[in-house]
Amino acid sequence: MSQELLFHAGEVEGAKHEWPRGRCKPRLLVANRVQRFMKVEDLDSVIPPNARARAFWAILERLDHSEFEAPIKVADGTKGRSAIDPKIQLCLWVYGMSEGVVHASELAELCEMHDAYRWIRGGVHVSARTLRDFRVDHGPALLRVFNELLVIMSGEGLLDLESIAQDGLRVRANAGAGSFHREPSLEKRLAAAKELTQELEKKRTDPDTGKRKREEVARKEREARQFAERIERALAEIPKVRAAQAASHKKKSERREPRASSTDPECRVMRMADGGFRPAYNVQVATETKARVIVGIGVTNVGGDSGFMQPMLALLENRLGTPPKTYFVDGGFVNAEAIDQAAAKGVTVYAPVPDPRDTSVDRHAPRLEDSVATNEWRCRMGTEEAKQRYKKRAEVAEGANADLRGLRRLDRLPVRGLTKVLCCGLLAALATNLVRYVSLLAMT
Repeated sequence: MSQELLFHAGEVEGAKHEWPRGRCKPRLLVANRVQRFMKVEDLDSVIPPNARARAFWAILERLDHSEFEAPIKVADGTKGRSAIDPKIQLCLWVYGMSEGVVHASELAELCEMHDAYRWIRGGVHVSARTLRDFRVDHGPALLRVFNELLVIMSGEGLLDLESIAQDGLRVRANAGAGSFHREPSLEKRLAAAKELTQELEKKRTDPDTGKRKREEVARKEREARQFAERIERALAEIPKVRAAQAASHKKKSERREPRASSTDPECRVMRMADGGFRPAYNVQVATETKARVIVGIGVTNVGGDSGFMQPMLALLENRLGTPPKTYFVDGGFVNAEAIDQAAAKGVTVYAPVPDPRDTSVDRHAPRLEDSVATNEWRCRMGTEEAKQRYKKRAEVAEGANADLRGLRRLDRLPVRGLTKVLCCGLLAALATNLVRYVSLLAMT
Protein backbone atom coordinates (compact mmCIF):
# COMPACT_ATOMS: atom_id res chain seq x y z
CA MET A 1 0.00 0.00 0.00
CA SER A 2 1.38 3.42 -0.98
CA GLN A 3 2.15 6.21 1.46
CA GLU A 4 -0.45 8.43 -0.23
CA LEU A 5 -3.16 6.10 1.02
CA LEU A 6 -1.77 5.94 4.55
CA PHE A 7 -1.08 9.63 5.17
CA HIS A 8 -2.70 12.90 4.20
CA ALA A 9 -0.81 15.18 1.87
CA GLY A 10 1.76 17.25 3.74
CA GLU A 11 2.20 14.65 6.51
CA VAL A 12 4.54 12.41 4.58
CA GLU A 13 8.16 12.78 5.70
CA GLY A 14 9.90 15.41 3.62
CA ALA A 15 6.70 16.84 2.16
CA LYS A 16 6.25 20.63 2.22
CA HIS A 17 3.01 22.52 2.43
CA GLU A 18 2.48 24.99 -0.43
CA TRP A 19 0.57 28.11 0.62
CA PRO A 20 -1.81 29.71 -1.92
CA ARG A 21 -0.49 32.63 -3.89
CA GLY A 22 -1.00 35.94 -2.10
CA ARG A 23 -1.18 34.37 1.38
CA CYS A 24 1.73 34.48 3.80
CA LYS A 25 2.61 31.75 6.29
CA PRO A 26 0.95 32.53 9.69
CA ARG A 27 3.16 33.56 12.57
CA LEU A 28 2.48 31.34 15.62
CA LEU A 29 3.53 31.09 19.25
CA VAL A 30 4.89 27.57 19.56
CA ALA A 31 5.55 25.56 22.74
CA ASN A 32 9.08 25.72 24.11
CA ARG A 33 9.30 23.28 27.00
CA VAL A 34 13.03 23.53 27.61
CA GLN A 35 13.06 27.19 28.60
CA ARG A 36 13.52 28.02 32.29
CA PHE A 37 11.52 30.43 34.47
CA MET A 38 12.24 32.11 37.74
CA LYS A 39 9.03 32.06 39.78
CA VAL A 40 8.55 34.32 42.78
CA GLU A 41 5.56 33.47 44.96
CA ASP A 42 4.16 34.17 48.39
CA LEU A 43 3.07 30.98 50.14
CA ASP A 44 0.28 32.82 51.91
CA SER A 45 -1.33 33.63 48.58
CA VAL A 46 -1.29 30.14 47.04
CA ILE A 47 -4.57 29.15 48.72
CA PRO A 48 -7.77 31.22 49.11
CA PRO A 49 -8.67 32.89 52.44
CA ASN A 50 -11.53 30.43 53.06
CA ALA A 51 -9.46 27.28 52.40
CA ARG A 52 -9.97 24.35 54.75
CA ALA A 53 -6.22 24.20 55.46
CA ARG A 54 -6.36 27.70 56.97
CA ALA A 55 -9.35 26.76 59.11
CA PHE A 56 -7.64 23.60 60.38
CA TRP A 57 -4.48 25.51 61.26
CA ALA A 58 -6.41 28.23 63.09
CA ILE A 59 -8.27 25.64 65.18
CA LEU A 60 -5.16 23.58 65.99
CA GLU A 61 -3.31 26.72 67.10
CA ARG A 62 -5.88 27.12 69.88
CA LEU A 63 -5.01 23.70 71.33
CA ASP A 64 -2.27 22.76 73.77
CA HIS A 65 0.70 21.05 72.09
CA SER A 66 2.99 20.81 75.12
CA GLU A 67 2.85 16.99 75.17
CA PHE A 68 4.06 16.89 71.57
CA GLU A 69 6.96 19.20 72.44
CA ALA A 70 7.95 17.43 75.68
CA PRO A 71 10.12 14.69 74.04
CA ILE A 72 12.09 17.26 71.98
CA LYS A 73 15.61 17.52 73.43
CA VAL A 74 17.08 20.33 71.32
CA ALA A 75 16.56 23.77 72.90
CA ASP A 76 17.84 27.32 72.70
CA GLY A 77 21.52 27.46 73.56
CA THR A 78 22.14 23.77 72.82
CA LYS A 79 23.69 22.04 69.83
CA GLY A 80 21.67 20.17 67.27
CA ARG A 81 19.25 20.77 64.43
CA SER A 82 15.98 22.47 65.30
CA ALA A 83 12.98 20.15 65.53
CA ILE A 84 9.94 20.47 63.26
CA ASP A 85 7.00 22.23 64.87
CA PRO A 86 4.56 19.46 65.94
CA LYS A 87 1.63 21.62 64.79
CA ILE A 88 2.90 21.31 61.21
CA GLN A 89 2.98 17.51 61.30
CA LEU A 90 -0.34 17.26 63.14
CA CYS A 91 -2.04 19.61 60.69
CA LEU A 92 -0.56 17.75 57.73
CA TRP A 93 -1.94 14.45 59.01
CA VAL A 94 -5.44 15.64 59.92
CA TYR A 95 -5.77 17.65 56.72
CA GLY A 96 -4.45 14.70 54.71
CA MET A 97 -6.89 12.30 56.37
CA SER A 98 -9.72 14.75 55.73
CA GLU A 99 -8.80 14.31 52.05
CA GLY A 100 -8.41 10.52 52.30
CA VAL A 101 -4.59 10.40 52.55
CA VAL A 102 -3.42 7.65 54.93
CA HIS A 103 0.10 6.77 53.74
CA ALA A 104 3.13 8.80 54.81
CA SER A 105 4.80 8.49 51.38
CA GLU A 106 1.71 9.92 49.66
CA LEU A 107 1.50 12.73 52.21
CA ALA A 108 5.18 13.61 51.78
CA GLU A 109 4.72 13.76 48.00
CA LEU A 110 1.73 16.08 48.37
CA CYS A 111 3.85 18.34 50.60
CA GLU A 112 5.99 19.07 47.56
CA MET A 113 3.27 19.28 44.90
CA HIS A 114 -0.03 20.47 46.43
CA ASP A 115 -0.50 24.12 47.41
CA ALA A 116 -2.54 23.40 50.56
CA TYR A 117 0.10 21.06 51.99
CA ARG A 118 2.88 23.44 50.96
CA TRP A 119 1.07 26.22 52.82
CA ILE A 120 0.74 24.09 55.96
CA ARG A 121 4.43 23.16 56.10
CA GLY A 122 5.42 26.76 55.31
CA GLY A 123 8.78 25.97 53.72
CA VAL A 124 9.75 23.35 56.33
CA HIS A 125 10.85 20.09 54.72
CA VAL A 126 8.99 17.08 56.15
CA SER A 127 10.06 13.60 55.04
CA ALA A 128 7.89 10.49 54.82
CA ARG A 129 9.85 8.84 57.63
CA THR A 130 9.30 11.83 59.92
CA LEU A 131 5.57 11.77 59.20
CA ARG A 132 5.44 8.01 59.70
CA ASP A 133 7.10 8.24 63.11
CA PHE A 134 4.93 11.16 64.22
CA ARG A 135 1.74 9.24 63.45
CA VAL A 136 2.47 6.46 65.96
CA ASP A 137 4.74 8.07 68.60
CA HIS A 138 2.29 10.49 70.24
CA GLY A 139 -0.72 8.53 71.47
CA PRO A 140 -1.29 10.43 74.78
CA ALA A 141 -0.72 13.79 73.06
CA LEU A 142 -3.23 12.94 70.31
CA LEU A 143 -5.76 11.92 72.94
CA ARG A 144 -5.24 15.21 74.78
CA VAL A 145 -5.79 17.24 71.60
CA PHE A 146 -8.85 15.13 70.75
CA ASN A 147 -10.37 15.79 74.19
CA GLU A 148 -9.49 19.48 74.14
CA LEU A 149 -11.25 19.98 70.81
CA LEU A 150 -14.40 18.39 72.26
CA VAL A 151 -14.24 20.76 75.23
CA ILE A 152 -13.99 23.76 72.90
CA MET A 153 -16.90 22.60 70.75
CA SER A 154 -19.01 21.87 73.81
CA GLY A 155 -18.21 25.29 75.29
CA GLU A 156 -19.41 26.92 72.07
CA GLY A 157 -22.71 25.08 72.27
CA LEU A 158 -22.08 22.94 69.19
CA LEU A 159 -22.45 19.56 70.94
CA ASP A 160 -25.43 17.93 72.62
CA LEU A 161 -23.67 15.41 74.83
CA GLU A 162 -26.89 14.02 76.29
CA SER A 163 -27.41 11.57 73.41
CA ILE A 164 -24.65 9.23 72.17
CA ALA A 165 -24.59 6.30 69.71
CA GLN A 166 -21.91 3.61 69.83
CA ASP A 167 -20.94 1.04 67.22
CA GLY A 168 -18.02 -1.24 66.38
CA LEU A 169 -16.02 -0.92 63.15
CA ARG A 170 -13.95 -3.90 61.99
CA VAL A 171 -10.87 -2.63 60.19
CA ARG A 172 -8.64 -4.90 58.12
CA ALA A 173 -5.28 -5.44 59.81
CA ASN A 174 -1.92 -5.04 58.10
CA ALA A 175 -1.36 -8.80 58.06
CA GLY A 176 -2.28 -11.70 55.81
CA ALA A 177 -4.36 -14.73 56.70
CA GLY A 178 -1.35 -16.92 55.93
CA SER A 179 0.67 -15.29 58.72
CA PHE A 180 -1.37 -17.11 61.42
CA HIS A 181 0.34 -20.20 62.85
CA ARG A 182 -0.20 -22.66 65.67
CA GLU A 183 2.10 -22.84 68.67
CA PRO A 184 4.34 -25.72 67.42
CA SER A 185 4.84 -23.97 64.08
CA LEU A 186 5.71 -20.70 65.81
CA GLU A 187 8.26 -22.46 68.03
CA LYS A 188 9.94 -24.01 64.97
CA ARG A 189 10.08 -20.63 63.26
CA LEU A 190 11.52 -19.02 66.38
CA ALA A 191 14.27 -21.64 66.63
CA ALA A 192 15.13 -21.19 62.95
CA ALA A 193 15.19 -17.39 63.31
CA LYS A 194 17.51 -17.56 66.32
CA GLU A 195 19.82 -19.98 64.53
CA LEU A 196 19.95 -17.70 61.49
CA THR A 197 20.68 -14.69 63.72
CA GLN A 198 23.64 -16.48 65.31
CA GLU A 199 25.05 -17.49 61.91
CA LEU A 200 24.75 -13.95 60.57
CA GLU A 201 26.36 -12.53 63.72
CA LYS A 202 29.37 -14.83 63.30
CA LYS A 203 29.64 -13.87 59.64
CA ARG A 204 29.38 -10.17 60.45
CA THR A 205 32.15 -10.33 63.08
CA ASP A 206 34.39 -12.44 60.85
CA PRO A 207 37.49 -10.34 59.95
CA ASP A 208 37.56 -11.90 56.47
CA THR A 209 34.17 -10.37 55.63
CA GLY A 210 34.51 -7.26 53.47
CA LYS A 211 32.98 -3.92 54.37
CA ARG A 212 30.16 -4.04 51.82
CA LYS A 213 29.38 -7.65 52.63
CA ARG A 214 29.41 -6.81 56.36
CA GLU A 215 26.80 -4.09 55.84
CA GLU A 216 24.55 -6.49 53.92
CA VAL A 217 24.96 -9.18 56.59
CA ALA A 218 24.17 -6.64 59.32
CA ARG A 219 20.95 -5.72 57.54
CA LYS A 220 19.91 -9.36 57.26
CA GLU A 221 20.81 -9.93 60.90
CA ARG A 222 18.65 -7.01 61.97
CA GLU A 223 15.73 -8.36 59.95
CA ALA A 224 16.18 -11.82 61.47
CA ARG A 225 16.18 -10.36 64.99
CA GLN A 226 13.02 -8.37 64.29
CA PHE A 227 11.34 -11.48 62.91
CA ALA A 228 12.33 -13.44 66.03
CA GLU A 229 10.90 -10.70 68.23
CA ARG A 230 7.59 -10.84 66.34
CA ILE A 231 7.49 -14.62 66.75
CA GLU A 232 8.07 -14.26 70.50
CA ARG A 233 5.21 -11.76 70.73
CA ALA A 234 3.02 -14.13 68.72
CA LEU A 235 3.80 -16.96 71.14
CA ALA A 236 2.88 -14.66 74.03
CA GLU A 237 -0.53 -14.07 72.37
CA ILE A 238 -1.38 -17.79 72.15
CA PRO A 239 -2.49 -18.08 75.83
CA LYS A 240 -4.69 -14.98 75.36
CA VAL A 241 -6.35 -16.54 72.31
CA ARG A 242 -6.87 -19.78 74.24
CA ALA A 243 -8.42 -17.87 77.17
CA ALA A 244 -10.75 -15.98 74.80
CA GLN A 245 -11.88 -19.28 73.28
CA ALA A 246 -12.56 -20.71 76.74
CA ALA A 247 -14.67 -17.67 77.62
CA SER A 248 -16.73 -18.01 74.42
CA HIS A 249 -19.97 -19.97 74.18
CA LYS A 250 -18.52 -22.52 71.76
CA LYS A 251 -18.25 -26.14 72.79
CA LYS A 252 -14.78 -27.52 73.38
CA SER A 253 -15.13 -29.84 70.41
CA GLU A 254 -15.94 -26.85 68.14
CA ARG A 255 -12.90 -24.78 69.13
CA ARG A 256 -9.98 -24.60 66.75
CA GLU A 257 -6.41 -24.82 67.93
CA PRO A 258 -5.32 -21.24 68.82
CA ARG A 259 -3.21 -19.40 66.27
CA ALA A 260 -1.39 -16.06 66.22
CA SER A 261 0.03 -13.91 63.44
CA SER A 262 3.77 -13.67 62.94
CA THR A 263 3.27 -10.33 61.14
CA ASP A 264 0.98 -8.54 63.61
CA PRO A 265 0.71 -10.68 66.77
CA GLU A 266 -2.01 -8.53 68.36
CA CYS A 267 -4.55 -8.75 65.51
CA ARG A 268 -7.26 -11.43 65.39
CA VAL A 269 -9.35 -13.07 62.69
CA MET A 270 -12.80 -11.42 62.81
CA ARG A 271 -16.05 -11.63 60.94
CA MET A 272 -16.21 -8.61 58.63
CA ALA A 273 -19.18 -6.62 57.33
CA ASP A 274 -19.37 -8.70 54.14
CA GLY A 275 -19.59 -11.96 56.12
CA GLY A 276 -16.00 -13.05 55.44
CA PHE A 277 -13.30 -13.70 58.05
CA ARG A 278 -10.04 -11.73 57.91
CA PRO A 279 -7.31 -10.41 60.26
CA ALA A 280 -8.70 -7.21 61.75
CA TYR A 281 -9.12 -4.89 64.73
CA ASN A 282 -12.38 -3.78 66.32
CA VAL A 283 -12.54 0.03 66.52
CA GLN A 284 -15.23 1.22 68.93
CA VAL A 285 -16.72 4.59 67.94
CA ALA A 286 -19.08 6.76 70.04
CA THR A 287 -20.82 9.55 68.11
CA GLU A 288 -22.89 12.51 69.33
CA THR A 289 -26.29 12.27 67.64
CA LYS A 290 -26.92 15.97 66.92
CA ALA A 291 -23.69 17.32 65.42
CA ARG A 292 -22.40 13.86 64.33
CA VAL A 293 -19.10 14.49 66.13
CA ILE A 294 -17.03 11.52 67.36
CA VAL A 295 -16.73 11.84 71.15
CA GLY A 296 -15.09 8.53 71.98
CA ILE A 297 -12.86 6.02 70.22
CA GLY A 298 -11.18 2.83 71.37
CA VAL A 299 -9.46 -0.19 69.82
CA THR A 300 -9.67 -3.85 70.78
CA ASN A 301 -8.73 -7.17 69.21
CA VAL A 302 -11.96 -8.87 70.33
CA GLY A 303 -14.31 -9.45 67.42
CA GLY A 304 -17.64 -9.14 69.29
CA ASP A 305 -19.12 -5.94 70.72
CA SER A 306 -20.58 -7.48 73.88
CA GLY A 307 -18.96 -6.01 76.98
CA PHE A 308 -17.73 -2.77 75.37
CA MET A 309 -20.64 -0.52 76.28
CA GLN A 310 -19.54 -0.19 79.93
CA PRO A 311 -15.90 0.82 79.15
CA MET A 312 -17.06 3.43 76.63
CA LEU A 313 -19.61 4.86 79.09
CA ALA A 314 -16.89 5.09 81.75
CA LEU A 315 -14.59 6.80 79.24
CA LEU A 316 -17.26 9.32 78.26
CA GLU A 317 -18.14 10.03 81.89
CA ASN A 318 -14.49 10.68 82.69
CA ARG A 319 -14.03 12.81 79.56
CA LEU A 320 -17.27 14.79 79.65
CA GLY A 321 -17.74 14.97 83.41
CA THR A 322 -21.14 13.31 83.29
CA PRO A 323 -22.57 10.28 81.45
CA PRO A 324 -25.00 10.83 78.57
CA LYS A 325 -28.73 10.60 79.29
CA THR A 326 -29.59 8.39 76.31
CA TYR A 327 -27.41 5.75 74.69
CA PHE A 328 -28.02 3.96 71.39
CA VAL A 329 -26.37 0.60 70.58
CA ASP A 330 -27.16 -2.36 68.36
CA GLY A 331 -27.98 -5.88 69.44
CA GLY A 332 -24.34 -6.95 69.68
CA PHE A 333 -23.85 -4.82 72.80
CA VAL A 334 -26.90 -6.10 74.65
CA ASN A 335 -26.50 -7.96 77.93
CA ALA A 336 -28.31 -7.61 81.25
CA GLU A 337 -25.18 -6.58 83.19
CA ALA A 338 -24.42 -3.69 80.82
CA ILE A 339 -28.00 -2.40 80.95
CA ASP A 340 -28.07 -2.57 84.77
CA GLN A 341 -24.77 -0.70 85.07
CA ALA A 342 -25.93 1.97 82.62
CA ALA A 343 -29.23 2.40 84.50
CA ALA A 344 -27.30 2.80 87.77
CA LYS A 345 -25.59 5.84 86.21
CA GLY A 346 -28.88 7.30 85.01
CA VAL A 347 -28.35 6.32 81.36
CA THR A 348 -31.38 5.25 79.31
CA VAL A 349 -30.31 2.55 76.87
CA TYR A 350 -32.01 2.09 73.50
CA ALA A 351 -31.15 -1.30 72.03
CA PRO A 352 -33.16 -4.04 70.30
CA VAL A 353 -34.51 -6.85 72.49
CA PRO A 354 -33.39 -10.26 71.21
CA ASP A 355 -36.00 -12.79 70.19
CA PRO A 356 -36.65 -15.48 72.83
CA ARG A 357 -36.21 -19.15 72.06
CA ASP A 358 -39.90 -19.69 72.69
CA THR A 359 -41.62 -17.78 69.89
CA SER A 360 -44.88 -17.71 71.83
CA VAL A 361 -43.31 -15.46 74.52
CA ASP A 362 -43.53 -11.69 74.09
CA ARG A 363 -39.96 -10.41 74.07
CA HIS A 364 -41.05 -7.04 75.48
CA ALA A 365 -42.89 -8.54 78.44
CA PRO A 366 -41.22 -8.32 81.89
CA ARG A 367 -39.53 -11.43 83.26
CA LEU A 368 -39.25 -12.52 86.87
CA GLU A 369 -35.56 -13.45 86.57
CA ASP A 370 -34.58 -10.02 85.19
CA SER A 371 -33.72 -6.90 87.18
CA VAL A 372 -35.93 -3.81 87.32
CA ALA A 373 -33.65 -1.92 84.90
CA THR A 374 -33.68 -4.79 82.38
CA ASN A 375 -37.47 -5.11 82.51
CA GLU A 376 -37.83 -1.35 82.03
CA TRP A 377 -35.62 -1.64 78.95
CA ARG A 378 -37.74 -4.50 77.59
CA CYS A 379 -40.98 -2.58 78.08
CA ARG A 380 -39.50 0.67 76.76
CA MET A 381 -38.33 -0.89 73.49
CA GLY A 382 -41.84 -2.18 72.86
CA THR A 383 -43.26 1.35 72.65
CA GLU A 384 -43.67 3.21 69.37
CA GLU A 385 -41.76 6.21 70.74
CA ALA A 386 -38.67 4.09 71.47
CA LYS A 387 -38.83 2.48 68.03
CA GLN A 388 -38.91 5.88 66.36
CA ARG A 389 -36.01 7.17 68.47
CA TYR A 390 -33.97 4.06 67.82
CA LYS A 391 -34.12 4.69 64.07
CA LYS A 392 -31.64 7.53 64.66
CA ARG A 393 -28.94 5.02 65.73
CA ALA A 394 -28.33 3.62 62.24
CA GLU A 395 -28.24 7.09 60.73
CA VAL A 396 -25.67 8.33 63.24
CA ALA A 397 -23.52 5.31 64.10
CA GLU A 398 -23.45 3.72 60.65
CA GLY A 399 -22.89 7.15 59.12
CA ALA A 400 -19.82 7.70 61.31
CA ASN A 401 -18.49 4.25 60.37
CA ALA A 402 -19.02 4.93 56.68
CA ASP A 403 -17.25 8.28 57.03
CA LEU A 404 -14.23 6.69 58.72
CA ARG A 405 -14.10 3.76 56.34
CA GLY A 406 -14.78 5.65 53.11
CA LEU A 407 -13.70 9.29 53.42
CA ARG A 408 -10.86 8.74 55.91
CA ARG A 409 -9.88 5.41 54.29
CA LEU A 410 -9.85 3.58 57.61
CA ASP A 411 -10.67 0.36 55.73
CA ARG A 412 -7.17 -1.17 55.87
CA LEU A 413 -4.64 -0.21 58.50
CA PRO A 414 -1.14 0.95 57.48
CA VAL A 415 0.27 0.15 60.96
CA ARG A 416 0.48 -2.85 63.31
CA GLY A 417 -0.29 -3.26 67.00
CA LEU A 418 -3.06 -1.97 69.28
CA THR A 419 -1.19 1.18 70.32
CA LYS A 420 -0.39 2.28 66.76
CA VAL A 421 -3.88 1.40 65.53
CA LEU A 422 -5.34 3.63 68.25
CA CYS A 423 -3.13 6.51 67.05
CA CYS A 424 -4.47 6.06 63.51
CA GLY A 425 -8.02 5.96 64.85
CA LEU A 426 -7.51 9.15 66.85
CA LEU A 427 -6.10 10.98 63.81
CA ALA A 428 -9.04 9.84 61.67
CA ALA A 429 -11.54 10.88 64.35
CA LEU A 430 -9.77 14.22 64.82
CA ALA A 431 -9.93 14.87 61.06
CA THR A 432 -13.64 14.03 61.05
CA ASN A 433 -14.33 16.33 63.99
CA LEU A 434 -12.39 19.21 62.45
CA VAL A 435 -14.41 18.89 59.24
CA ARG A 436 -17.63 18.90 61.28
CA TYR A 437 -16.41 21.85 63.36
CA VAL A 438 -15.68 23.95 60.27
CA SER A 439 -19.09 23.05 58.82
CA LEU A 440 -20.92 23.89 62.06
CA LEU A 441 -19.13 27.24 62.34
CA ALA A 442 -20.13 28.04 58.76
CA MET A 443 -23.80 27.38 59.60
CA THR A 444 -23.85 29.58 62.71
